[in-house]
Amino acid sequence: MTHLPETLIDGYRNFMAGRYASERDRYRALAREGQEPHTMVIACCDSRAAPETIFDCGPGELFVVRNVANLVPPYAPDDNYHGTSAALEFAVQSLKVDSILVLGHGRCGGINAALSSDTAPLSPGDFIGRWMNMVAPVAETVSQNETMTESEQQTALERISIRHSIANLRSFPYVKERESKGELTLHGAWFDISTGELWAMNPETGDFSRPDID
Repeated sequence: MTHLPETLIDGYRNFMAGRYASERDRYRALAREGQEPHTMVIACCDSRAAPETIFDCGPGELFVVRNVANLVPPYAPDDNYHGTSAALEFAVQSLKVDSILVLGHGRCGGINAALSSDTAPLSPGDFIGRWMNMVAPVAETVSQNETMTESEQQTALERISIRHSIANLRSFPYVKERESKGELTLHGAWFDISTGELWAMNPETGDFSRPDID
C-alpha cells in the first residue's frame, strides 16, 4: 500500500528505469560533491511552464524558485517571511550562480487576477491578492488601455512584470554588487504555452524577441 498518488508512483518508476538509470553517475557525483548550478530561474508555479522541461536541463544545472506569477519582491530586510528572497540570497551568495533568469509565461493566472477588478479572494487571508499587489499600479494602467484587447493586456502585463521583477532584483545589494563587477547577469524571458515559443528580453531596451534557434 502506497501513501502517494499512484500517478506519482508510476512517474517515479519510469524515472528510475529511465533517466536515473542513464544518469546514475551524475546523480551520485551531485550527491557527493554538491550542486553548482550555472543559472537561477525565477519562474511561475504554473504546472504548464516548468523551466527544466523548457530548457531541457539535467540535474544540477538550474536552481529554480517558483511562485505565483514569477514575481521578485523588492529588498525588504524585516521580520516577515521571504521565501523568494531567501532563495535568491542562497543562489547569489552561496551557490554563486552566473546568471538569473526571470521566466514569465502566457495565460498566467496570477497576472489575469491582477487585471481583474472583480476577482474575489480565495480565502480570508487573500495571499494571492496581497502578493499580486506588487504589480497593482501597472496592472491598473494596462487595464485602462481601451485600445488593447483583454488578451493583449494580459500579454503586456506578463512582460512588464518581468521587467518589474528584474528592477526589484537590483534592489538587493549583493545582486547589484555582483552585477556591477561583471560576475552576474540578469535576464528576462516569456514562454508561450500554446505555441512553445520563447521570447527573450533585450537587456538594454526591454523589448522581447524570439531568439534564432535554427
